Amino acid sequence: MRAMLDDVISIEDSSVAVGSWSRDSIERSVSGLDGVLSIDLGMRGREIIHKGFLRAVSGAGLSGRISSIQGLMDGKSHTLSLNDGREFSDLRMDVFEAGVREFAGAGVSCGCVIRYTQLKSS
Repeated sequence: MRAMLDDVISIEDSSVAVGSWSRDSIERSVSGLDGVLSIDLGMRGREIIHKGFLRAVSGAGLSGRISSIQGLMDGKSHTLSLNDGREFSDLRMDVFEAGVREFAGAGVSCGCVIRYTQLKSS
């Protein structure tokens, strides 16, 4: 599967693992009263783990693609679009790991793992 990050960076042979949404709450009890007061704090984020491969025709080209992705670790929200029609918006990039470079044929590639937090549901 092919993925596009912000419709600019292409990541090939992608797989995406999507975590569950969670809610948070505060619970308080009061002396002398039965029960508990529960305050719902609403939806929290969910984790999305994206694995794939970056490919380029030269080592310098691959370094440029890696630098472009590292530049997106800016705390701003981004969008991940998959070629099967799924789209994940409002993603904050938390971790980017690039693997070992492999030279084959007319190009160079490396595996990568990106961990996002989806801040709100679309």
